[in-house]
Amino acid sequence: MDTAVAYENIWTFWLRNDSLLQSAWDHLRLHHSHALRSPLFPIVLTVSSYFAICMPFVICDLMGERWSVVHRFKIQPNRNPTHAMLLRCLGVTLYNNALLVLPAAIAQWMWRPPIPLPEHAPALLELAGGVTANLLLFDFQYFIWHLLHHRVRWLYVTFHAIHHDYSAPFALATQCLGGWELVTVGFWTTLNPILLRCHVLTTWAFMVVHVYVSVEDHCGYDFPWSMSRLIPFGIYGGPSKHDVHHQKPGTNFAPHFSHWDKLFGTHAEFSFSKDPTGLGKIGVCHDNGDAPMNASQKDGDAKDGVHYKR
Repeated sequence: MDTAVAYENIWTFWLRNDSLLQSAWDHLRLHHSHALRSPLFPIVLTVSSYFAICMPFVICDLMGERWSVVHRFKIQPNRNPTHAMLLRCLGVTLYNNALLVLPAAIAQWMWRPPIPLPEHAPALLELAGGVTANLLLFDFQYFIWHLLHHRVRWLYVTFHAIHHDYSAPFALATQCLGGWELVTVGFWTTLNPILLRCHVLTTWAFMVVHVYVSVEDHCGYDFPWSMSRLIPFGIYGGPSKHDVHHQKPGTNFAPHFSHWDKLFGTHAEFSFSKDPTGLGKIGVCHDNGDAPMNASQKDGDAKDGVHYKR
């Protein structure tokens, strides 16, 4: 009985107690209200989070094989991004954010003026549930959008092809997208918390978490602490399965989770095998309809009929 009461008290605390977030929220609301309500704040939050999260992976890429303790987790260990590739993706990201995302954010602010910050912080369980719900909703939206961009040649060539210039993804390639695609992603990231009626703190938490999991999906490393290893039962895709998408572009369209690809028959697994040359390990991806493909195969060589060269 004592154990049952203890679990009930813990559950009640997590569900109803807001003291864990309230003091921090009061400080933000009372001392930084003007900055938090600025139309530029979501951009500052997401862009700064993006580059901060990318930086450790960029350092790993620059160190390469010299940092063997990290490089052994590289999914395609023989394919490191060059300095030119890193600089190109950085330039595309800055260009898109300056000329497309910033004006869109200002227009959104004019259409939907800032509202007073709520007095009460969300409960911790409410925040976690809101972030998860937003990720699941975005996962469905982008699965359909991504699938269409691979099935419709005009959409692929016009907007999405730039993202597949690299068959071995890396962190800074995450936002190396056509401007229209990046604006669409930003639109859903902004709209979904409104549709789900989330607290603004939950919205900001979702934005940061979404940036993190997006960068992790593209980082090119399968670390023991990757989300796909922390979440059981193959529910979450993670960097290995998104790496497969860049090798076999007709598979693994969902950005985060695995269930939509499994339902639509576009799911493909990834596994390591020994390199026949004896130089180390190589990645091999498998689906239900094709033979295994070496991870060193270029994305333009895919034979699934849905990937188009520009």
